[in-house]
Amino acid sequence: MSTRRHLAVFTTASLPWMTGTAINPLFRAAYLAKDGDREVTLVIPWLSLRDQELVYPNKIVFGSPLEHEAYVRRWIEERISFRPSFSIKFYPAKFSKELRSILPVGDITECIPDEVADVAVLEEPEHLNWYHHGRKWKNKFRRVIGVVHTNYIAYVKREKNGQAIACFMKYMNTWVTRIYCHKVTSTPYITTVKIPRIMIIRLSGATQDLPRSVVCNVHGVNPKFLEVGKLKLKQLRNGEIAFTKGAYYIGKMVWSKGYRELLDLLSKYQSKLVGLEVDLYGSGEDSDEVRKSAELLSLAVKVHPGRDHADPLFHDYKVFINPSTTDVVCTTTAEALAMGKIVICANHPSNEFFKQFPNCRTYDSGEEFVQLTLDALAEQPAPLTDMQSHDLSWEAATERFMEAAELNLPISAEPRIHQTSKASLPAFMRTRKLKQSLEDASVYLHQALSGLEVTRRAFGAVPKTLQPDEQLCNDLGLAPAKKKRLKLKLMT
Repeated sequence: MSTRRHLAVFTTASLPWMTGTAINPLFRAAYLAKDGDREVTLVIPWLSLRDQELVYPNKIVFGSPLEHEAYVRRWIEERISFRPSFSIKFYPAKFSKELRSILPVGDITECIPDEVADVAVLEEPEHLNWYHHGRKWKNKFRRVIGVVHTNYIAYVKREKNGQAIACFMKYMNTWVTRIYCHKVTSTPYITTVKIPRIMIIRLSGATQDLPRSVVCNVHGVNPKFLEVGKLKLKQLRNGEIAFTKGAYYIGKMVWSKGYRELLDLLSKYQSKLVGLEVDLYGSGEDSDEVRKSAELLSLAVKVHPGRDHADPLFHDYKVFINPSTTDVVCTTTAEALAMGKIVICANHPSNEFFKQFPNCRTYDSGEEFVQLTLDALAEQPAPLTDMQSHDLSWEAATERFMEAAELNLPISAEPRIHQTSKASLPAFMRTRKLKQSLEDASVYLHQALSGLEVTRRAFGAVPKTLQPDEQLCNDLGLAPAKKKRLKLKLMT
């Protein structure tokens, strides 16, 4: 293997679906490849035309992976100041209407040739592995790092029988991340090299606690937002009026994204917020209900279709209100801070990273929300310093990612376990061997369950997704799927 690292970034969504798991891994791949020291491959889902029509907005569809790749590359090149040098590969996938998610089909580890399989970055490792049936990630890749994006537990608790489903999902997430994401152990030989142990990165404390995890926000913002922030700072320093609009919120228009909390607050305290005008921007399944609820208020709350947050329409708003507590790290909050706005948000673990910025104001009660909102509308935002701008950037996010994942360690310094006879192993090594055997048995159980159509269907998988269908094979140029007997090759 080359002495250069090869990082394969697998994610669960792709543009033009404007969701965090489509956008943030794309920026991560671009910035990881920026300095040329690493080879980076972004691995994204390919959907059939029928599924594309269900998922992608504005009737955007692609006739081939090449068309889709061109769209993704054009989008990122319009938002960064350098030419991205990463490659793009597609894995077969299906859209689940019930889960409102894209799910992998077949063994997606096959997207990366064995000879370059070095580091796998699994964006949403639990999501990628719920129904994984194929090669064990830790056998194929030297290192497997999970980045947890989504607070699935908070979402399912809002559904029917939510508490029971959340309990099961918590166990399932722990199980699949433990067995498929790496834990690098020390060898029985003395070494001065620190061996990496943290292989799950949680973006905030709002996520489920997982084995071998660390909390670190490894996301940044689109550089265009920082450019807006610099312009606003210049206007403020020149004595100009930088912000001519009041308060707004932008997010997918579903109740779980904070709209219920926001409208409840506005309804309860509308007598204290007389004159407040709030614009809501978003599209989603609950758009009609949100609009009807907003019309019942005496306040001027206007509901608009969703738009890109980088649209110049948003530049002149001064206050961004985000009461959501289901996010892990809210991208739009980071973007609003980057544009120099004041942010009003709940005192919640998902907002912990933002508390270091003076323009972030957190509340614990409705009364505090009212006071913070009124104060924000009457004040000017604090100037964003160069260091604060850097902390919001993808350059800083990439530095945090490399440090949290301990990927700065040279390949040659990463020793592997040497095969030694059981009798010659010291007691602690025999214990480690026992743990490895138990993990292998756990992998075997998951593979056995995920290999049965009846079990997959019972736990919510899209029907007939054990192997890619003929259409997906044709689209991606894959060999026709054949029925295979369950074959597991577990390596210690």
